[in-house]
Amino acid sequence: MTTPAFRPVSYSQTTLTELMIPSYANFGGKIHGGILLSLMDKVAYACSAKHAGNYCVTVSVDGVNFLQPVEVGELVSLKASVNYVGNTSLMVGIRVTAENVKTGIVKHTNTSYFTMVAKDDEGSLTKVPGLILESRDDARRFLEAIKRKEFSQRYQMEFFNTKSILSVDEELYLLRDERCKLAF
Repeated sequence: MTTPAFRPVSYSQTTLTELMIPSYANFGGKIHGGILLSLMDKVAYACSAKHAGNYCVTVSVDGVNFLQPVEVGELVSLKASVNYVGNTSLMVGIRVTAENVKTGIVKHTNTSYFTMVAKDDEGSLTKVPGLILESRDDARRFLEAIKRKEFSQRYQMEFFNTKSILSVDEELYLLRDERCKLAF
């Protein structure tokens, strides 16, 4: 079966729902962030692989902010959608909610963006289908992903592609109001 040149956003939208059990919790009774990250990685893979029609791997994760704690007994739903595609890469947006099944209260706990790349059977990068934007929200998410990509590239250029981002001697004054002491 040949992969089409374009696929609609709705084609690969994926929801993963899982009950949060006691073995997922830390000593405070809250779900470990690593458990949630693992679930986000799974749903990002499922969404991107479906769109690409190939195996996909995680390249980067942008913006993992834990907005609210997740409790044992809550149902966590991770909704993933391809927001952007390049030639071999896809940016998957993930919205995480937790539902208290007794009260019916649903809270937004995370939003994150996973950049994935598609690989063929030999492990080489492979082209992904373009994205059919089906709504204004799809177009907004695609445009936001372009901006996110530009910010990331600018950060990479400024931070990693210089021999030294700063001169310690010239920047020590920045530590004046911080909670640290120099011991050299």
